[in-house]
Amino acid sequence: MDLGLKGQVAIVTGGSEGIGRATALRLAEEGARVAIAARRPDVLASAEREIRDRGGEVLAIVADVTKPADVERLVAETVARFGRLDILVNNAGTGRANHFEEVDDELWQADLDLKLHAAIRTTRAALPHLKQQRGGRIINVTTPAGKQPGARSLPTSVSRAAGIALTKALSKDLAEHGILVNTVCVGVIKSGQQRRNAERRGLSPDEHYAALGKNVPLGRVGEAEEVANVIAFLASRAASYVTGTSINVDGGTSGTV
Repeated sequence: MDLGLKGQVAIVTGGSEGIGRATALRLAEEGARVAIAARRPDVLASAEREIRDRGGEVLAIVADVTKPADVERLVAETVARFGRLDILVNNAGTGRANHFEEVDDELWQADLDLKLHAAIRTTRAALPHLKQQRGGRIINVTTPAGKQPGARSLPTSVSRAAGIALTKALSKDLAEHGILVNTVCVGVIKSGQQRRNAERRGLSPDEHYAALGKNVPLGRVGEAEEVANVIAFLASRAASYVTGTSINVDGGTSGTV
């Protein structure tokens, strides 16, 4: 199925590994030109090489989306290189799951800055360029915990709930410009962060994923490529009447739709 992404330009934040890297690869496979942003130059360079080796056109930009100047530079360099911007994937983030009493002001602020304020900044910077396309796409990566918080889910569940609300509000505000805004609520997915969690527990990645999979109705942890496929669909012309919605990609874990 041709998703109609050939020649379009996408920015993927947190694009150096995990969901971001898989998404950038998937969009590039569909013919999109992709700018990937992350803070670690070495991991970012590895992702850039992989996308290019697979025939994709890619621009790697070292940027910290918690810094307004970096966000402005990310968008400006992307448009300068590719001449336009059609798709923004706000993926930067990390999982932080604690009891309320374990979260101090500094952690609250850092989490909101990375997951909410960063999406606000990138959207603000990208918006003038997306408006020019009369059909731009914004996809925010969040989590089902933003809809159904559990114990030991702070501050992530709160910052992701804000991201879901931002998605809905933006979909209303930007509909008149033909810009579609959706969120993918992601469950437990194989990632660099999960591999590091396994190391801290003294487990191999396979042992760690097997343990996590016992709590998933489908019986396994998801692959980053499975999330990337949903994001690519939302970015495509196949989703031209889909906006303001959330899609759970969590193996059936969430109790909400």
